[in-house]
Amino acid sequence: MNNISIVGIDLAKHVFQLHAIDDKGHKVFSKKVTRDQLRPLLAQLPSCIVAMEACGSAHYWAREIKQLGHDTRLLPPQAVKPFIQGHKNDARDAAGIAEAAARPATPRVAVKTQEQQTLQALHRVRSRLIRARTAVGNELRGLLHERGIIVPQGHRVMRQGDIHRLLDEHREQLGAAFSEVLADLVNEWQSLDSRIAGHDKRLKACVKADTRMQQLMSVPGIGPVNATLLVSHMGDPHRFPNGRQFSASIGLVPRQHSSGGKDILKSITKRGNSEVRRQLVHGARAALRQFQRQDHSDRLAQWIIHLAARVGQRKAIIALANKMARICWSVLAYQRAYQA
Repeated sequence: MNNISIVGIDLAKHVFQLHAIDDKGHKVFSKKVTRDQLRPLLAQLPSCIVAMEACGSAHYWAREIKQLGHDTRLLPPQAVKPFIQGHKNDARDAAGIAEAAARPATPRVAVKTQEQQTLQALHRVRSRLIRARTAVGNELRGLLHERGIIVPQGHRVMRQGDIHRLLDEHREQLGAAFSEVLADLVNEWQSLDSRIAGHDKRLKACVKADTRMQQLMSVPGIGPVNATLLVSHMGDPHRFPNGRQFSASIGLVPRQHSSGGKDILKSITKRGNSEVRRQLVHGARAALRQFQRQDHSDRLAQWIIHLAARVGQRKAIIALANKMARICWSVLAYQRAYQA
């Protein structure tokens, strides 16, 4: 087994499929191993490239296998699919992973650290709670609307206790049983809101402890949510050649469909991490509003205000999100705060 060059692993929960090839692409072995057998087997192999698809538990196994002295590589699933021959099964998946890893042009996914995954988990839970809070609030307003009572939109009505006074005023109209159902919804909304506030405090504590996040917050439209999300997603900024490549990786650049020397640019690609892209768009929307309310002499503010007047608010917001992504890459790559 000293001639092994690449080992492709098809990850699973309990049974893993391995496919090893030499430097000429010839198969050395193909076998199934259990979860307990994977580490001892890889520890016996000479130092080589171990490739896996970027899927569930891939970052964990990449860190563990790297400690054994191997060069671990995570490949995006869409880059592996063209190399899978015939019908799909575990053996052919592992062979396709090894074949894709042998190609220098195959893109790679950066291995995330435990700190990055912790921040990602915090953002995922927070996003789920926000969706649940929105659903509960919409349900409450819809039920009251059916009884002829209109509740203003926004969180202020729910947080300041106005909803309780509104329910007390119409208790006779709503009835005791229906009022209890509405009160339960209000308590659920407020419980979700307090949990979201707790996650926001954790994000702010992360910003205070990290210089990179503090530098990111000097960029217009970047707050604690975007700063922590960008650091957890980007990791090492130098894996991108420039800010334009980072912006393209999260789908904020136009989709190209060019042929015959004629360049055709369509809507943005929406590739990559949708959460990072969505939060950058929210930050760009807030920054544009701030620029339009106050007089700003810096070029970024003047450029986006003129662009919004020429092409409209929505296109200008996407353009500003693209610019913000490129600026954030520069801030992290050169470790300096943004200067207007």
